[in-house]
Amino acid sequence: MTEAGGVPLYVPTDVVEQVLAWPEMVERLRAAYAADVSDAANPPRVVARGDKTWFRALASAPATSRYMGAKVFGMSRERAVSYVVALMDQQEGGFAGFVDAYRVTACRTGATSAVAVDKLATPGPKSLAVLGSGTEATSHALAFAAVRPLTGITVFSPTPANREALAARLSRELGVPARAASSPEEAVAGADIVAACARAKGEVPILHGDWLRPGTVVVSIGSTLPEQREIDVSVVEACDLIVCDMVEEVVEETGDMIAAAVAGLDFHGKLGTLNDLVRGRLDERVAKARLPMFKSVGSAIQDIVIAELAFEKAVEQGLALPFPAPIHVKRPKPPAKP
Repeated sequence: MTEAGGVPLYVPTDVVEQVLAWPEMVERLRAAYAADVSDAANPPRVVARGDKTWFRALASAPATSRYMGAKVFGMSRERAVSYVVALMDQQEGGFAGFVDAYRVTACRTGATSAVAVDKLATPGPKSLAVLGSGTEATSHALAFAAVRPLTGITVFSPTPANREALAARLSRELGVPARAASSPEEAVAGADIVAACARAKGEVPILHGDWLRPGTVVVSIGSTLPEQREIDVSVVEACDLIVCDMVEEVVEETGDMIAAAVAGLDFHGKLGTLNDLVRGRLDERVAKARLPMFKSVGSAIQDIVIAELAFEKAVEQGLALPFPAPIHVKRPKPPAKP
């Protein structure tokens, strides 16, 4: 899907937002995780750190996708963050396109969590508590509505205006009663699904285990680096099944799990992979789980699958833009004639 002469196409963030829909994103990711997700095709992320800066690269060659690629993103000294996904044709080679990944990141995180919740939660309508009021909190509520009927939503954010605004938006867009809570404990009380989508100021955990009742499904996506905290050690202790998108990165590179290990918790026997969850290999454990959790750091397979979907739809609708110039493709020499 390149322009004549090998010029790639570019999909800006407003087009990404325009062409993506939650049910389709969830289905694409479900299909990706229903296939083999090998370590070789989905290597660990790389994080470069500078003077008050960081830069990450995540690469994947999904078995179910036409494209392989990488998401690269970073934060400057002025705390500006930018994201892009580069897509390369797995069969023919060459860069097919570049997708602004700001919206891709939020969408793939929410849709991936919805894939997990669809397997972890019992059937039927559910109440939802959302901790956070930003892009990730919003995307999770919208994504969960694609896999379960929501009976009500409670939102907590430290800023009253923000939690009121998100509650109003979700009520308006989903047609579901939604209200703001004055504390995270109040928000969580009685919820069937709890989505922790924001780290508190000072990296103090915002969710505690004694707030959770049996049968609740917990989702935690806010701690992705060693210095970041979102859930208390007591949550790790209380949950008896912890499904991860990238097990080693969740265990070794998130502040939440590092803190749990330092506290002496042996949680390794609780761990499972999202790949195994979707493929049905954890069904018996899910059925017995009293308090399951999906713990996510994000993975390149999620970025590539959703960027590919956005790219395909943008091209089909004539919304992709030509990249400024072709990118050279080195191809093998044809075999010599006998």
